Amino acid sequence: MPLKLLAVPTVKLCQQPLRGCYNTSMSKIWIDGKFVDSSKAKVSVFDHGLLYGDGCFEGIRIYNGRILKLRSHIVRMFESAAAIRLQPGHSIDEMEEIVRETVALNEQKDGYIRLVFTRGKGTLGLNPFLCPTATCFVIVESIKLYPDEMYEDGMSIIVAKRPRVPKECLDPQVKSLNYLNNILAKIEAIDAGVLEALMLNLDGEVAECTGDNIFIIKDGTISTPPTSAGILHGITRRLVIEDIAPELGYTIQERSISLEEVFDSDEVFLTGTAAEVIGVSHIDEKVIGCGKVGAITHALEDQFRKMVAENAPED
Repeated sequence: MPLKLLAVPTVKLCQQPLRGCYNTSMSKIWIDGKFVDSSKAKVSVFDHGLLYGDGCFEGIRIYNGRILKLRSHIVRMFESAAAIRLQPGHSIDEMEEIVRETVALNEQKDGYIRLVFTRGKGTLGLNPFLCPTATCFVIVESIKLYPDEMYEDGMSIIVAKRPRVPKECLDPQVKSLNYLNNILAKIEAIDAGVLEALMLNLDGEVAECTGDNIFIIKDGTISTPPTSAGILHGITRRLVIEDIAPELGYTIQERSISLEEVFDSDEVFLTGTAAEVIGVSHIDEKVIGCGKVGAITHALEDQFRKMVAENAPED
């Protein structure tokens, strides 16, 4: 019987340019104790980070020469490594110094850091303990995830059909290299002509987007899903909850949120290291509030940008 070829779906590209790529033309990568040109930075095809997504990572921002919440990111990185019983081979203090050296060598005043631990080179079996030495590398580059106009006018997103993996199966507090759940939801967004998708948990509650945390505003009250909904407690999320919102006189509620509440919100915004703070104007083509970035969201975004421009907190 002849094989039937599967039809390949046509991808509907969004009207806005897809940004977020790295400029890797001149960068130096720190990998396993040495600096190499980005074109020569390599890991083994037997590395379990490649073979099985066995590893963890952090994305970190640089603003005006200061590394936003560097210590918090590295501590979370080591917590992720401990959760999967990966021994990175460096202490937290050593890793902080390595990151700073890589930023300095690349002369990057404003940019993005990707810090990665992989399980390292091993056998073709799953056993992680047959990988004797973990691999570590640090990338320092520029990044722009969304077009500037989206920060002014708001972005359109969809609700993904694919739910978040339950935290009982894969704890979202482990920022692992296995991002396939998020990637498949991201594909749904791209197929729909937008750049982000909101994901629900198995109980139908709002969780998070593919790469960002979500907040809603109703009658001046700001709410966001709790970590028990199956989300990553993002560093920018923490910054908004603990510093930025209180400075503007707002207290943020962490509580379960239904999809209906999101659609009925006056404002919706997302936070993330790469995304920063960005308002949402439409979800599944439904208008949120007035269909543009609201006043509170703009105030939070302005306060965030003021903070990182003047003296980005490194701890």
